[in-house]
Amino acid sequence: MARSSFLFTSESVSEGHPDKVADQISDAVVDLFLSKDPEARVACETLTTTNRVVLAGEVRGLGMIDTDGNWAPGAQEEIQTVVRETVKRIGYEQDGFHWQNLHFENHLHPQSAHIAQGVDASGNKDEGAGDQGIMFGYATDETPDLMPATLYYSHKILERMAADRHSGKAPFLEPDAKSQVTLAYENEIPVRATALVVSTQHAVDYCTPWESDGEKGGDAAKYAVLRGYVVGVFNEILPQGFITNETVIHVNPTGRFEIGGPDGDAGVTGRKIIVDTYGGASPHGGGAFSGKDPTKVDRSAAYITRYLAKNIVAAGLARRCTIQLSYAIGVAEPLSVYVDLHGTGTVDESVIEAVLADSAKLGFRLTPRGIRTHLGLNKPIYQRSAAYGHFGRQPDADGGFSWEKTDLVGALKAAV
Repeated sequence: MARSSFLFTSESVSEGHPDKVADQISDAVVDLFLSKDPEARVACETLTTTNRVVLAGEVRGLGMIDTDGNWAPGAQEEIQTVVRETVKRIGYEQDGFHWQNLHFENHLHPQSAHIAQGVDASGNKDEGAGDQGIMFGYATDETPDLMPATLYYSHKILERMAADRHSGKAPFLEPDAKSQVTLAYENEIPVRATALVVSTQHAVDYCTPWESDGEKGGDAAKYAVLRGYVVGVFNEILPQGFITNETVIHVNPTGRFEIGGPDGDAGVTGRKIIVDTYGGASPHGGGAFSGKDPTKVDRSAAYITRYLAKNIVAAGLARRCTIQLSYAIGVAEPLSVYVDLHGTGTVDESVIEAVLADSAKLGFRLTPRGIRTHLGLNKPIYQRSAAYGHFGRQPDADGGFSWEKTDLVGALKAAV
């Protein structure tokens, strides 16, 4: 029997976290390739560390690199430019990590012919999945964006802090930060915050005041400004009444966080998959999103399952919904469709499973090309998704976050 009263926690990381820097660089490369060739193939991994960015992976795309492995004139320079521009936009101009001074290495190479032959359409063969795997989508009515509340507020806290850093409102903040939100649920509804945590990179002397082994801590007045600012963000982001006298609040509990970002810890693409999705409130198939073009079902099928789950909840067919799809590399149709409404459904799961298994009745197929066509994924729309979550965002006019639309509500209601 499902529990109705409990504590649950999710975390988020800022755009300046080393892993998120890597994700944003990888997706900047994806966007560059797709801007030249909507059918480009990209699998780009990024490593960030002290004043160094390294790219590796497999690529293919007109205007960038051909199947013989020859780079187009100026293509490698374009890649380096988008890498440095990404780091600059995030705000890294530090001695240990600077957009202008970092050492850059590009080890991207042509896509494997053996992968291409399984994925590409040819003759009577439809385009196959770019890899095997399982993908999950989730939605819940806890927030207006149909996301788990703990993750929703964790993201919003860091988004606000980043906006204030960029605008100059909070000049003592540096790019690297993490947040964590613990909420108490009663009757499956979030009602109050029991613990809130932010660890943020900061300017010199904004650490906690302390004395240890002769080492001087920070300035008490400056730390009070930092803590007061973060607590103010908590109060602005969380619903009124969620923060009480019993809420435990930690702001930079280690005391000092001046060295951060890739200088403080190496970053790698794809290490924040729970932050990217549902904060632990839903299962995860294990595949990362960033650095992959949309033929990779790790990305596109995760987007379509979120789209379906969100529309099911928006249609009032359930208050919570989890959907799983599975694929085999080179095979177009999914191998399985699974739906769990967590006891909140107004119809049986098997009814929805039957509808999704015959998704052509909804206007599209759950094949890689069917997903990409329905959601319009062959566009340079991915770098914006690589920080503060791929889900729970507002659809953009240019097609970004198309998987967040609720335009399937009417068709689902009619189908069930």
